[in-house]
Amino acid sequence: MNTIKTMSVAAALAASLGLAGCAAGSTASPMPMDHGSSGPMTSTMPSAMPGASADHNQADTMFAQMMIPHHAQAVEMSGIILAKPDMPAEITALATKIKDAQAPEIEQMTGWLQGWNAPTTGDHSGHGMSGMVDDAGIDRLKAATGTEAARLFLEQMIGHHEGAIDMAQQEISAGKFPDALQLGHAIIEAQQAEITEMKQLLAGL
Repeated sequence: MNTIKTMSVAAALAASLGLAGCAAGSTASPMPMDHGSSGPMTSTMPSAMPGASADHNQADTMFAQMMIPHHAQAVEMSGIILAKPDMPAEITALATKIKDAQAPEIEQMTGWLQGWNAPTTGDHSGHGMSGMVDDAGIDRLKAATGTEAARLFLEQMIGHHEGAIDMAQQEISAGKFPDALQLGHAIIEAQQAEITEMKQLLAGL
């Protein structure tokens, strides 16, 4: 009996795997494994969000979950420097550009996670988010004034951007969701250019 039961289970599994390869929208249990994501999130995706949103994996989810708070801190830092009086025009222009670019990207990534039925914050907070400024660093930026504030903002944001580029490179290497891959490339291009700009501004202070 045990042999017959084992053979039946094996045959059923083989049949399920064969069907999974033919039907992208199948709800057969092996399908979530193909996407590299957790079962509940992926198994509900095809019925809830048909189309491109189903084509993602765990790397895409982690990228969005980590990049949202990373971007949020860049927006916070930019807001801090924009609230200070007598900042050089180049510094305020840069802070405005960063804030205007990253705030919409936060909304975009939040939308992906909602479509994937994934939380907007993962359980890996603080892991892999290189370049984040600690609370003491944020407090120093808030307290700084004049040239000191401008210099601190640039130094902190250079490291912050370098961390974002690292995360974007990881997404490009391991992710599969087309929009996330596109955003990864855009982050690398934009933030590398801003790093070059910030280093020039820092040298001129």
